[in-house]
Amino acid sequence: MQISCHSLNISIHLFNCSCPVTCLNLSYYKAWYESCPECEYLLHTEDGKHFEYRNYYDSYFKPFMEQLNINRTPHCCRHTCISMLAEAGTNQTIIKKIVGHSSAMTLTEKVYTHFDIKELVDAINKI
Repeated sequence: MQISCHSLNISIHLFNCSCPVTCLNLSYYKAWYESCPECEYLLHTEDGKHFEYRNYYDSYFKPFMEQLNINRTPHCCRHTCISMLAEAGTNQTIIKKIVGHSSAMTLTEKVYTHFDIKELVDAINKI
């Protein structure tokens, strides 16, 4: 897979969020793809099955936090991401789209406001 992070305009729908693929996380998704290119799912278990939140938490998040000696949850990371996006001056509707807060969106935001994937990527790249 030959992809330049500067030409990326894609996002991945993951755990009810629209996760922009940026230069910062491209290698992560590329490694997943290359581990099983014929797999139905981009994020998958070792045997190619659907990757559930519990798989992520137990296999990746918790061991990583332990390695860093940090006591945080994925929800703490969401708070940090939202705070950093807000501090960077990101449009509130873009923040809601990235973190999956569709229930907090107004009808106008849900139905009539459309953002290009590039705008989501640009927002993440600000932080």
